[in-house]
This record gives sequence, C-alpha cells and structure tokens, in this order.
Amino acid sequence: MSRYLIELYQNNMKTSGEDILSAIIPLMKLLSLTVIGLVLAHPKTKIIPKATFKLLSKLVFALFLPCLIFTELGESITVENFADWWFIPINVVISTAIGCLLGYIVVLICRPPPQFKRFTIIMTAFGNTGNIPLALVGSVCHTKDNPFGPNCHSRGVAYVSFSSWVSVILVYTLVYHMMEPPMEYYEIVEEGTEIEIEEQEAVNDVSRPLLVEAEWPGMEDKETEHSKQPSIARIFQSISSVSQSSVPDLEVTGEGAPNSPRSIRCLAEPRVVRRIRTVAVQTPIQHILQPPTIASLLAIIVGMVPQIKAFFFGYDAPLSFLTDSLEILAGAMVPSVMLVLGGMLAEGPIDSKLGLRTTIGISVARLLVLPLLGIGIVALSDKLNFLVSGDEMYRFVLLLQYTTPSAILLGAIASLRGYAVSEASALLFWQHVFALFSLSLYIVIYFKIISYV
Repeated sequence: MSRYLIELYQNNMKTSGEDILSAIIPLMKLLSLTVIGLVLAHPKTKIIPKATFKLLSKLVFALFLPCLIFTELGESITVENFADWWFIPINVVISTAIGCLLGYIVVLICRPPPQFKRFTIIMTAFGNTGNIPLALVGSVCHTKDNPFGPNCHSRGVAYVSFSSWVSVILVYTLVYHMMEPPMEYYEIVEEGTEIEIEEQEAVNDVSRPLLVEAEWPGMEDKETEHSKQPSIARIFQSISSVSQSSVPDLEVTGEGAPNSPRSIRCLAEPRVVRRIRTVAVQTPIQHILQPPTIASLLAIIVGMVPQIKAFFFGYDAPLSFLTDSLEILAGAMVPSVMLVLGGMLAEGPIDSKLGLRTTIGISVARLLVLPLLGIGIVALSDKLNFLVSGDEMYRFVLLLQYTTPSAILLGAIASLRGYAVSEASALLFWQHVFALFSLSLYIVIYFKIISYV
C-alpha cells in the first residue's frame, strides 16, 4: 500500500513538473528572441542600428501582422462561429472597464502628480491585446505537447485577431481624448518656441524612442493642429458661460418673421450638441483603418461568405498560391515582434516624473491584480454558458486579455498628444520587464485551470 502511494506521489509530482515546464517553455522561447533583439540593439554592441528596428516595426505593422490575421482569421471564421465568438470583444470591454476602476484606485492610493491622474488610469486600463497575445499563442502552439490540441495556432490567432479591433477603436477614440494635455498645465507645455523646435527635431530624428513607433509607424505624419492641444477642455470650459445675449439682434420685419431673434434661437443648434459634434470631428476615427484592422475586416468578410472563401482557402482553391505566400510572410511576425521588443528594451528606462510609488502601483494592478479578477470573470462567464463549450484555447485567449502589460500603442498616442511621453516610455519599459515574471506565473496557473475544465 505504501509503495503504491509513493509511486502515485511520484507520478503526480512528475505530471505537475511537466505541466509547469510546458507552460514555461513557450515563454522562454519568446524571452530568447527578445534577448537576441536586446543584444543586437544594445548601445554597447550596436550590431544593428536603431533605424533597422524601426524599419522592421513598419514591416510588422504593414505586412507581417496583416498577413497573419488574414490567413488565420479568414480560414477559421464562419457565420456559425461568428455568433459563438461574441464574448471575445465583450471581454475586452469588460477588462478595460475593470482596469479603469483599478487605475482609479491606484490614483487614490499612490497619489500621482495631478497632471498624471488620467495617465495613471489609462495605463492601468488598456493592455496589449494584439502583438504579445499573438506571440504567446504562436509560441505555445509551437510546442508538441500543448494542451490545446489540433489547429491550436489557427484558432488562437483567429480569437486574438477577432478581439483586436475593439481595442483599436477604444484607443483611437476614448484614449486619444483622455490623453490630451491637461488644461491647467497646457501653458507650461507650450510656452516657448524653443521647446517646439526641439520636439519637431526629435520627431524627425533617429534618436526618437523606438517604442513610440513600435506599433504605429509613421505616427508623426498623423499630427494635426489639434493633436497637442487640450481641445475638449477648451470646448466645454465655456459651456455655461455663453449666454443667450450672444445672439445678435436682427431687424424684425413682422410678427413671427423668420429672421427674428426668437425664431433664430429656436432653430439654432444646442450648444452641447455643437460641442459634441466638434469633438467628434477632431476624433481621428480615420486612423482606425490601419493595415491590421483592414486585414481583420477582409478576413471576416471572406470567411463568412462561402463562395468567396472557396477562392482563397482550401487545397484546390484558385487563389491558394496567394494565401500560401501570405502564410510564408506571416511566419516572420512573431520573431520580428520579439526582436523589436528587445530593441525597445535595449534603450533602457527614460527619466520619469510619475514617481516610483505610482509606477509600482500601476504595474501591480495591471500585471498581478487584474489577472486574478480576470480568472473570476472568465469562470463566471463559463458558468453562465457565455463561452464555447470544450474550447480551451478560447478560454486561454480570454484570460490573456487580462494578463498582458499596457499597450505599446499608448506610447505613440502619448507622443501624438504631447502628454506624458517620457512617463509612458519609462512605464512601458518597466512593465515589460516585470511581465516576464507575471506572465510566467499566470501561464502556469492558466494551464492548470484549463486542464481541469
């Protein structure tokens, strides 16, 4: 009896060790690629110049990532599973809402400088739902004994791609306006032409931080006259100060005449509506249609129409040569992303006025607390039958949406708005360093959870 218990204990220990190893190895692969990029881009080695990494990030953004999204999402999606996957984008919204609440708690506890309160909430709420989850899925599925079975990679990439468009919409609408310079600090930011000249030189200089363009190459070309101004604060600041007396008195030619002041007041557009319309006009909604988003839309259209899908996907498809070519290009996406991340980390942290306490608070909330809440949300959703039954990869992708560090795209938005640029750079650096440990911990936990589902 005792011998049986010893053998059972040894087998359980071996199985537990194998589970931990199978969870850690995918992350170690990505870490190896990141270290290679760090060594190549490090200032002491300078084997590859920073300009090369910026070119590589443009290739990822405009070519490798769209190819991966189109080939995997287009082949996997159908009308039936489009309805089954509805909770994936909803989960992004839920994770963002919970992240905002955590960010507000961090503000109350850590008391960041007043000009960085909105910044603290944003950096806690919006995680990376694109490149890092795609890299993790690709690395996990590259392992022979992965727990997700056949078609692991195609399903994982399809799920991640199906959720990324929600984050893009939120970033280019909500985050764009939340990242505008605070009104009370705007004069300090803009005073002096010398600062503006230095900023313009930094935009066009190779010395500009790599993370600024890591997920939005060519961002400097998107700047407008309103980009670095507190537009919303200015628009709504006078919402109660404008009086009816501002309407000019016109000559009355008769009772009820159309040009009388009373009729003009009745026909005039309400001030609140006019201000909301002005904000909408200044929202860079056109930037949503970036190559990855366009690839997602095309993949959904092609995948959901069987007649069109038959032209692209399948052994006898007339355009199978095209999709095969796109798959070859898509294979470069994961290594390229990790090399660029290594190049970004090689630059080191930038001086920040955010404060150590707030930096730690955001990192702990984003990387440790939010994933715990995510486990509860996904478990509750499973009990309510919101999830696809028996699909472990579906659950894994949902959990990853709570686990990743803040989106690198936030650094580009900060640069575009001229708000907390160095703070975003420093915080993204430290979050990605800490994420190596938090991701290792939670991937082990997720594998354990999935094995019991």
